[in-house]
Amino acid sequence: MTLALVGLAAGMVHVLSGPDHLAAIAPYGVTDKARSWRTGVRWGLGHSAGVLGVGLLVLVARYALPVEALSAHSELGVGLALIVIGVSGMRIALRHDHAGPRGDEHQHGHGRAAMAVGTLHGLAGSSHLLGIVPALALPSDGAAVAYLLCFGAGSVAAMGAFASFVGWIADRWGPGAQRTLLGLCSGLAVLVGGHWLLSR
Repeated sequence: MTLALVGLAAGMVHVLSGPDHLAAIAPYGVTDKARSWRTGVRWGLGHSAGVLGVGLLVLVARYALPVEALSAHSELGVGLALIVIGVSGMRIALRHDHAGPRGDEHQHGHGRAAMAVGTLHGLAGSSHLLGIVPALALPSDGAAVAYLLCFGAGSVAAMGAFASFVGWIADRWGPGAQRTLLGLCSGLAVLVGGHWLLSR
C-alpha cells in the first residue's frame, strides 16, 4: 500500500510540477471544454507509456542502453511539439467563430495528438528519471514494475484533473474570454517550447 501511494504521489507531483506538461495540455483543455478530461487522460496515458518504457529499459539494461541520448533527442521533439500546439491554439483563438473546430473528429484528433505528445514527454527529460529512480532500489522486479504502474496512474489522474479544470473554466466564460484564455495558454506553450529548444 505504501508503495502504491508513493508511486501515485510521485506521478501526480511530477506531472503538475512540469510547466511543459501543463503548457502542452492547456490549449486542448480550453477548446475541448466539457470533454477536456479525456484529452488530459490520453496525454497521461501516453506520458505513462513513455515513462514506463524508459523505466523498463533502465531496469532491464541497468544503464547499458543510451537512455540519456534518447532523452536528449526527445527533448527537442517536445520543444517542437509545444510550439506546434501553441501556434495551432493561437490560430483558433484568432478566428471569429470563437469555438474552434467541434465534433467527434476534432475530439479524436486532440486525443491522438495529446497521447503522442504525452508519450514524447515520457521519453524526454531527466525529471521523470528522478521519479522512477526509486524503482531501481526496490527488492524485486515485480515491486519495481508495480511502482512504475502506480507512477503512471498518478500521472494520468493528475493530468485528467488539470485538463478538466481548464475545460471547466473555459466552459463558464463567454466567447471573448475563451479566446483570450486560449491565446494565453497557446502563447505559454510556444514560450515553453522555445525555452526547451534554446536551452538544450
